[in-house]
Amino acid sequence: MSPLALLRRVGQAVLVLFLAYTAAYILLAALPGDAILARYGAPELGLTNEQIAEIRASYGVDRPLVLRYLDSIWAFVRGDFGYSVQSGAKVSDLLAESLPSSLTLAAVALVGSVFLAVVIAFTASYGKGVWLRRLFRNIPPFFISLPVFWVGIMLIQVISFQLGLIPVIGASEAESLVLPALTLMVPIAAPLAQVFLRSIDEVREQPFVAVARARGASTSWLLWRNVAPNALLPVMTMAGLLFGELIGGAIVTEAVFGRTGVGNLTAQAVANRDTPVLLAVVVIATVMFVTINLIVDLLYPVLDARLRQRGGRGSGSAVPVIATAAEATSLTEHASADGADHRTSPEEDPR
Repeated sequence: MSPLALLRRVGQAVLVLFLAYTAAYILLAALPGDAILARYGAPELGLTNEQIAEIRASYGVDRPLVLRYLDSIWAFVRGDFGYSVQSGAKVSDLLAESLPSSLTLAAVALVGSVFLAVVIAFTASYGKGVWLRRLFRNIPPFFISLPVFWVGIMLIQVISFQLGLIPVIGASEAESLVLPALTLMVPIAAPLAQVFLRSIDEVREQPFVAVARARGASTSWLLWRNVAPNALLPVMTMAGLLFGELIGGAIVTEAVFGRTGVGNLTAQAVANRDTPVLLAVVVIATVMFVTINLIVDLLYPVLDARLRQRGGRGSGSAVPVIATAAEATSLTEHASADGADHRTSPEEDPR
């Protein structure tokens, strides 16, 4: 990626962050009710109207909306997320306590989702037997139809209560990560597997694959040298886009498993209309989203030789990365290690 293209992508990321923050700020400001009055206006607290007014002034809610918005943007640029209305603690401290747990969960779930999607797609495309391939092609639609909370409850019931593999109480840090990660993997792996399956089918119909097959390349050679590198490109983009769902899924997952994290913090902030916390979560989630997509853009030229030559990102469609004329000619020599007869038989190629 050229420096100009990189600057353009960074500019787009900043624009997305700005629009997301602005939309969240306007929507939260439009909600009815007064979070500060609900928190500090209870008679048992014994606060006078003057004291409540001072609290409102300390949060700046007595100022015009436009001024509050501009001040909040400048504060966020400086890394100042303000104070929680509910607890009075610094929002940055609350995030520092909950963010590592959620990031670990999201990272494990994302990596596991990609791995699960690859296994499903490869088995559905190259599995032995028509029945096996049909079975695995029906797994992604089934996974998509499963609610996240139901998956979590079923995993607890089966793995913890029935099999006793992971204790519900007193589990180690690694053990407590397994079930929530599996819960998040199911809805994320399903669309990834669907995209990967479609991509594999498209790549296998490309002329360069037909040429390589006609020259005697084995199924394993075609898969790992030609099909997989090209088919993975759309999956990388999809994984970046689906990362936002991990944040949303974490809210339900952490509630089901009682984990301390950003999801649990967000649920409490929504219940209490804790605007500073909600805005901070929106910013953090958006930053992670645009950062991952920027990383995906930077990785595209590594996998796609065309982009290394052109210095930019292509359309994302499946195209040959390595099928040059010279390499197509040498395929027969490289494929010799796979057997004496290098022609692809119907048993080798499920199609």
